[in-house]
Amino acid sequence: MRSPDEFRDRMLSLGLARVSEAAALAAAEYIGRGNEKAADQAAVDAMRSQLNMLDIDGIVVIGEGERDEAPMLYCGESVGTGNGPAVDIALDPLEGTSLTARDMPNALTVLAMGPRGSMLRAPDVYMDKVAVGPGYPEKIVTLEIPPRDRIARLAESRSCSMAEITVCILERDRHDALIEEVRSTGAAIRLIGDGDVAGIIHCTDPLRTGIDMYMGIGGAPEGVLAAAALTCMGGQIEGQLLFRNDAERARAVKLGITDFDRIYSRQDMVRDYVIFAATGVTDGTLLPGIRRQSGYYETDTILLRSKTGSMRRMTYRHPIGGQVEPSE
Repeated sequence: MRSPDEFRDRMLSLGLARVSEAAALAAAEYIGRGNEKAADQAAVDAMRSQLNMLDIDGIVVIGEGERDEAPMLYCGESVGTGNGPAVDIALDPLEGTSLTARDMPNALTVLAMGPRGSMLRAPDVYMDKVAVGPGYPEKIVTLEIPPRDRIARLAESRSCSMAEITVCILERDRHDALIEEVRSTGAAIRLIGDGDVAGIIHCTDPLRTGIDMYMGIGGAPEGVLAAAALTCMGGQIEGQLLFRNDAERARAVKLGITDFDRIYSRQDMVRDYVIFAATGVTDGTLLPGIRRQSGYYETDTILLRSKTGSMRRMTYRHPIGGQVEPSE
């Protein structure tokens, strides 16, 4: 007989999907309304409420910052009923708050769950990242080689020219030199305004998304979430924490990080089986956004399990004004 405290990913996965759906539905009222904070608040409140219905002893290891900075779903917060397996949770209640407020593509609600100790407790600092999808030799690209060489190696593995490679990069001033170097190779660039979790996941299906590689500096928490998705879908990611001051280094030390120059692989960021769920808020390449029909909302969610490598696509119809179903 299995212990009731065992991480039963198959049984917990549907509950995780419901948490993701609830956050997306809560954010739906703010699509295109220009209020980022209200959209994020609604998603956070809904996600916490649903998480607290799950029979888990959960700890948020990737969340909305530290307790004093984010009084909701902060890193270290306990969630769940307390009855059930001890689990780590990484989440972004609304990845793409500005995308939601402006009704722009690729806003998602995202979360991952694994056994206690399964995910890196990354501080809320920057992380330099490079990622590709499945099917390539290990370490085909790495942060230790220049961007030009990453593209060359990927093209060689694909038996194509560098001009046939498309790289996804966050559109930020800090990436001006990176963008210039990538374009000098002849490769194409897909610039995105926000949402680097979605940007990295897009690498797993280049035939559908047109994206072969992700490069650039974004948030470290998003790096861990993306690593959880790639653990389920296949693919490689490397990340290196970037610190701007001693205060950020001190936050890392509190989480047990002392090697400030370490390059983390996917396996370093996610060390055990995980489940992952994402729900589309606005239309995107990965998932359709929420549709308002006559009397109801319709959502689309992907649900991933690393243990089996499975992906389930789920469509959920919810009456407008109705109560969101508990995550039993």
